[in-house]
Amino acid sequence: MDISVVVPLYNEAESLPELFSWIKRVMEANGYTYEVIFVNDGSTDGSVSVIKEMAEANPEIRLISFARNYGKSPALNEGFRKAQGDVVITMDADLQDSPDEIPDLYRMITEEGYDLVSGWKKKRYDPLSKTLPTKLFNATARKVSGIRNLHDFNCGLKAYRKNVVKSIEVYGDMHRYIPYLAKNAGYKKIGEKVVQHQARKYGVTKFGLDRFVNGYLDLGTLWFQSKFGLKPMHIFGLLGSAMFAIGFIAVLVVLILKIVSICSPFYEFYVTNSVYFYLSLAAMVMGLQFFLTGFIGELIARNSVERNNYSIAEEF
Repeated sequence: MDISVVVPLYNEAESLPELFSWIKRVMEANGYTYEVIFVNDGSTDGSVSVIKEMAEANPEIRLISFARNYGKSPALNEGFRKAQGDVVITMDADLQDSPDEIPDLYRMITEEGYDLVSGWKKKRYDPLSKTLPTKLFNATARKVSGIRNLHDFNCGLKAYRKNVVKSIEVYGDMHRYIPYLAKNAGYKKIGEKVVQHQARKYGVTKFGLDRFVNGYLDLGTLWFQSKFGLKPMHIFGLLGSAMFAIGFIAVLVVLILKIVSICSPFYEFYVTNSVYFYLSLAAMVMGLQFFLTGFIGELIARNSVERNNYSIAEEF
């Protein structure tokens, strides 16, 4: 199979028939063998019924339907798990991503050798309340990830070589950082393509400021995981050792001052009145805590638990 199109969706019933017809028209015009995997993320507006109705006449349609709303990242992860195409393309269900971009994205993967190609909505039709936070977010993501050539990390329209999506795990809200996940998995040839952006035709946007805040928190998590995820002792052990050393030095200062006080009739020193006494206690306790955190982290890293375990109501 040439292409798998993975479409995560939540309450987009109105746009689905038009989206699939558009994808089908592009695929048939280029002679691709394909499948379209709709991943319903707990919609309550009849989206599943619309997909089932379309599937009766179109065997290319696949459906994964969650029993409740989990989020976009779990939806993508399950779509990647089921995808069979040599090239996997993701797009949003709201018709803001154009299926006409599929041939060029496919060519960049198969002919130009990219592992991942991310769309860049250079000209956007979103309100300033969405575009300004997006620009700030992307600037930070470029700096932290080291992927300097991407302008739009969070664009839903992306193309992947099949082995890329089979090698990464997308959980929580990490869909924003799939290029970073791919880079950490060893796929370094990451490209970008300017894509057409269209104004939303149906429904309402799911964007909120909470996603913007959560995006920064997730970026910090991913940076830490990429640096110390498999070796937490390297950071926590180092901090613990440094804090313990500070506490030990403070203890020495207290001991020296006490010896001087004992030997000198002109100088009195009370341990509990010294700031060094409390500094030594705090530093040594914190050092021990950091060290134990690193040790526990090492145990967890070596016995990782399964994260992607979702309740799926139906699948075909």
